Amino acid sequence: MKRTLYILILLLPLSLWAQPPVILHSHNDYTRTVPFWEAYSQFCGSIEADVFLHEGKLLVGHDLKDLSQEKSFQSLYLEPAVMVFRANGGKAWFQNEGSLQLMIELKSETEPALSEIIRLLEQYPDVFCTPEGIRIAITGNIPAKEDFCKYPPFIRFDGEIGQTYTPEELDKVALVSGDFRVFARKWNGKGRMIKPEMDAVLAAIAQTHAYGKPIRFWNAPEGTTAYFTLWRLGVDYFNTDKPAVAAQFFSDWGNKNFVMGRRQVESGITGTKKLDAATRNFSGFQNEKLQLTRRIGTYTPTFKSDGAKPGKIKNVILMIGDGMGLNQIVAGAYANRRDLTLLKLKNIGLQFYNPQDDFIGDSASGGSTLATGELSWTRHISSNYDGSEEISPLTDYFKAQGKATGVVSLGDVADATPAVFYGHTSERDSTERITRYMLSSDVDLIAGSGTHYFEASREDGVDMVAGVKAVGYTYIKDALAIDRTPGKVICLDNRMGDYATEETLDFLAEITRASIGKLAASSKKGFFLMVEGAKIDYAGHSDCFPASVIEQLGFDLAVAEALRFADSNGETLVVITADHETGGLTLLDGDLETGHVLAVYNSDDHTPTVVPVFAYGPGSDAFRGTYINTHIARTIKKLTSR
Repeated sequence: MKRTLYILILLLPLSLWAQPPVILHSHNDYTRTVPFWEAYSQFCGSIEADVFLHEGKLLVGHDLKDLSQEKSFQSLYLEPAVMVFRANGGKAWFQNEGSLQLMIELKSETEPALSEIIRLLEQYPDVFCTPEGIRIAITGNIPAKEDFCKYPPFIRFDGEIGQTYTPEELDKVALVSGDFRVFARKWNGKGRMIKPEMDAVLAAIAQTHAYGKPIRFWNAPEGTTAYFTLWRLGVDYFNTDKPAVAAQFFSDWGNKNFVMGRRQVESGITGTKKLDAATRNFSGFQNEKLQLTRRIGTYTPTFKSDGAKPGKIKNVILMIGDGMGLNQIVAGAYANRRDLTLLKLKNIGLQFYNPQDDFIGDSASGGSTLATGELSWTRHISSNYDGSEEISPLTDYFKAQGKATGVVSLGDVADATPAVFYGHTSERDSTERITRYMLSSDVDLIAGSGTHYFEASREDGVDMVAGVKAVGYTYIKDALAIDRTPGKVICLDNRMGDYATEETLDFLAEITRASIGKLAASSKKGFFLMVEGAKIDYAGHSDCFPASVIEQLGFDLAVAEALRFADSNGETLVVITADHETGGLTLLDGDLETGHVLAVYNSDDHTPTVVPVFAYGPGSDAFRGTYINTHIARTIKKLTSR
């Protein structure tokens, strides 16, 4: 047992990032298997012990019948507290109030129980008797407030909501507590409190904060809605009988919240090493940059060509939000005051994306099916099971019609989603082979990040840059110069591999506009363009919800560019969907006025839920309904074969 405890001590200081934005107060801690330790391991900043002075010894329990000589206050609380404090080099490292608090509820008469507590605490003066030590708060049968100052400076007391105190008495108050049911009798922690009860709770909080003291409600409901509501109202100490549940809710708080115009995430990097070969070097999301000061503008389509007879389709733009499920879209909308260009479209469907060989798909299988109209296998890039046969994607189909074609990804050019439109292999990690397919491709425009493929790698001594020129491509490294570069273009711009910030939020939109301009000028017969928003998926793999919101909004700006062109042209079909959903994102709460959204990922991988399909322009009504993902490419071919 001792070895286990020491391991706990050593590990906890390494996990300070998990500390919640509130102080968790572990109530009824004595009922758990290892009192103190379970609360401490869940980063509870305040731990409560119910104490009786019984036969000259301080024992722990809620009632006299619960007491036993083995459950002493000293063994269950004092000695563990001393151990962790000294093991951490004399640092009381919980944030907020600056230190761990030990709350002692006197179940016996105030005296002589309090004097016995003081005697025990004074045996560890470095731990309990200094301002830098573990803080003590006495509750329960406390002395009259007029007698507070008779006790040593390190002894402070639990105040009472609504009570008045002199400045001297107030100095001895550690926090102020009260029965939640006095203020809100009806609320069960579900839904919204009725206004009179809300007003009463807010008044209690305001009065306590006016004293400059933190507030705690005991007997309050627990659960997702209760935690979020009380946090938003300004409760400082969260009284919990479920420290593991409460700690999980508040852990990594910044990465669960997005608020328009306000930073929620602490400094540091949120990222994952679980991506595939093409994206394994992703640097992660710089947390303090995951904020937006204002909402994005949206575009309202004219709907003049929407749902028109498909005989007039000249151009097709397929937009893929990698990892984009319905909740990723809705989260972006809530952050933007329920306003997204994407959600203004009228023709909407749902697609299943289960591959041939598994229940849950990946970008390779999902992307391959979107590109070819044929069910694929996980990790396969537009090929049959063993990779011996290439399956033709939409780029080949439209090239045969004499149309210009383009593949653009706001991610690595050899990653699965862009690769399925020009490459073929049974293993998505075969990035060198995928890259070589570029040189034999008829695609007029290929753009993404990954300059290292051409400038640092060699295959059989062949210079890849020279190879690009030999097959008639122009190689550029500025994505915004796409429409100014004649002929076939391969653009590797490493900025396309970076996460979106406020400064770069419209980058994909600008690239989309430039790509449309280039392809529209390249062929009088029309064009096909695939545009991928890659990092909605990265955010899901990284459990970084703010990044998901920002990447979603950046993708929506690109959608607006496609729709603007479709309206100006009248002969363009735009289809927007995802290859799969990533993370099992669940929206928990929020605020429409502030653009605050609270959400959690239930996985760090792909999920099997359906994803939405949005369509606009001639023939767009053919994408309504529910279907498997083969329907999308097959329908595009059917609509454009006339």
